[in-house]
Amino acid sequence: MEPKDRQTQLDARSQHRAYVLDHLVAGSLTLDQAAKILELSTRQVVRLIARHADGSAGLVHGNRGRPPANRIDDQLRRRVVDLATTTYVGVNHAHLAELLAEREGIIIAERTLRRILALGGVHPVHTRRSPRHRSRRERMARAGMLLQTDGSRHRWFGPDLPYATLVGAIDDATSGVTGGTFRAAEDAAGYFTMLTQTAEQFGLPGAVYSDRHGIFIVERNRAPTLAEQLSGQCSRTQVGRALDEAGIGWIGAHSAEAKGRVERLWGTLQDRLVTELHLEGITTIEAANAFLPGFLLRHNMRFSVAPADPEPAWRPWPDGLSSEAVFCFHYSRRVSRDATVSWPDGDLALPRRGDGRSWAGRSVMLQERLDGSLWVDHDGLCVPVRPAPPDTGQLRARRLTPPSDRDLPPEITELLDADKSPAPEPSRDVVHRPRSDHPWRRYRGPRR
Repeated sequence: MEPKDRQTQLDARSQHRAYVLDHLVAGSLTLDQAAKILELSTRQVVRLIARHADGSAGLVHGNRGRPPANRIDDQLRRRVVDLATTTYVGVNHAHLAELLAEREGIIIAERTLRRILALGGVHPVHTRRSPRHRSRRERMARAGMLLQTDGSRHRWFGPDLPYATLVGAIDDATSGVTGGTFRAAEDAAGYFTMLTQTAEQFGLPGAVYSDRHGIFIVERNRAPTLAEQLSGQCSRTQVGRALDEAGIGWIGAHSAEAKGRVERLWGTLQDRLVTELHLEGITTIEAANAFLPGFLLRHNMRFSVAPADPEPAWRPWPDGLSSEAVFCFHYSRRVSRDATVSWPDGDLALPRRGDGRSWAGRSVMLQERLDGSLWVDHDGLCVPVRPAPPDTGQLRARRLTPPSDRDLPPEITELLDADKSPAPEPSRDVVHRPRSDHPWRRYRGPRR
């Protein structure tokens, strides 16, 4: 067989070996030179020379054309394709490999799963974009130095159900999600809940990185109010005030790409979390909030990374502060003479002070906490309040509907029925005559 015909049956590596062995046999190369070129030992080159003497078949691997011993059987391949197109339709390949191992007991490598689905005609859910040049910022060195936070409005419970917003935060150093909650819309209460979860589980972060939403910052393109001019301070939002009290810095991003870590988190959760909510049959915000902590725990075990510096930067709560009192709504109120403060649902009564002093005329801070309770804070004294009784000067007679006869006892109903008997009609024979001094008798007619 000619060398050219022989090389057409060989792969690139075998063709290279045949070319080197031909020169070795011809004497243009020494054994050591051939071994160095082929990156083999001299003993292995000697074996190849013996196999090469019998023709090109000696350079072909003996397992060529045979199925691998660890090849997945066709029945299991068909089952995987069927699950990917029915139960787990729309799930990305990496998540599908994890779900098959957790729920179906089928352990398949992600690369193998991709090949099986490609042969089965199942296209990937997401395609990778062509890389674009961006200036990448290095991660923070320690956990707790910076939190990236945002709210994602999405159809979390299915394409036919209403939108909901997931408010969450991700640590910049570890990519671990520190807290999250579902809300009907992106609001301050959602951020308060997320910050409370973070503070109770980890501690207080050094700074928060978010977009320039009105929840965090008051509009700058407006004239300052009179109160701002007199105090020399700009107005703060409820979340901005809470961050200041907790000693947490705030950094506002000028683009979505600037906080890319949390934006990529939404892409992952809108894929994986939506799938698992659908598999669990969850369609309400309350059920989703109950399911979310366990999911985030598994998510962090899968995607979080070790920080460059193992020493965490989370800070404990300062003395005299608590997450319930800081991460809530604050309203300034002045106490009336009767120790009450005004409130939309009705006046609130303040309890008696322990030092015997009066509340009247004082400016206090009314706290509306996340559990719905109301507290008053003044000079380090924080006490709960309750609805005040109505003012006696504002009491009015109420127009109430009289009770019906059906609401009365039977004996009372019988007495009322007896009183309702018709009265006797007056006799028609009785004639009523006016007395003698009646004005009608003194009438003499009109004057002429």
